[in-house]
Amino acid sequence: MHPLSNMSNYLIKLSIIVLLAASNIVAPQDTFARKKENKYEKKQVTLADTTIVAPTEKEVAVVDAPRQLYGEWTLMTMRKKEVSTTQRPYIYLDFANHKVYGCNGCNDLNGKFSQSGTNISFSEMITTENECHQTTSERSIMKTLGEVQRFKITSLFNIEYLHLMNNKGNVLMVLKRQNLDALNGAWKVKELDGEHISDSDMRFVIDIDMRAIHGNSGMNIINGIITIDPNKDFAIQFEDFHTGGNIADGIGMETNVLLAFEQAESCKRINDNEMALLDKQGKIVLVLSRIEIER
Repeated sequence: MHPLSNMSNYLIKLSIIVLLAASNIVAPQDTFARKKENKYEKKQVTLADTTIVAPTEKEVAVVDAPRQLYGEWTLMTMRKKEVSTTQRPYIYLDFANHKVYGCNGCNDLNGKFSQSGTNISFSEMITTENECHQTTSERSIMKTLGEVQRFKITSLFNIEYLHLMNNKGNVLMVLKRQNLDALNGAWKVKELDGEHISDSDMRFVIDIDMRAIHGNSGMNIINGIITIDPNKDFAIQFEDFHTGGNIADGIGMETNVLLAFEQAESCKRINDNEMALLDKQGKIVLVLSRIEIER
């Protein structure tokens, strides 16, 4: 065969090999590129169906102000700032005498108030004269109370809040009802640490307004004090118990009951006649059953 023909055939075969090689290199790269593009393709994500809406306070209609406002309210915020005081600041509205009692975080206070519709104002306010060093000034609390002209009540998770406002409707103070009035009254111990107490002679009188608890174990007269945590709902503590010191066979039961009272940090209503006291883990340590005081 002629040398030129051999050379021509060689060049043709070489061209075919080059084309095949090029196709093998490019094709996988294109495929990988497409796969990569599909794998990491951006997708539009919407949160419309998963957005969590925070619960909001609902305004409560004022239909019976003396009933709705009567009692104790703990001061939570003033001029949109959290209140920080040595003692728990609160006001107690006594509609029977149209008087207000309470504490400004340092000193006891009392005075008068007038209410009509959603209007309310405080006057003739006086306080004791103890010296306290605290973040929120007691003077600023008293001054702000003097500016109050209107109010509204809101509710969130069955907790009521009292908003005290000026004549322009600007909120000056927000107070929370502690809702511990249900503990007021006389009680006997029904259960201790889950065990039914059928023949207990222990009787207690709880006075939320006076922050006191008095009792009779059948052997000793018992006295103690009550403190309330304003930052927690239904938070209560029984402390500083004193007994007569008599020793008898039932002293173990008395000690266990008093220890259970001291462990309690909150309460919950079981029914109209029973209340449970719970420790900080939420375990029921005492069940109290309401009784009538013999007169």
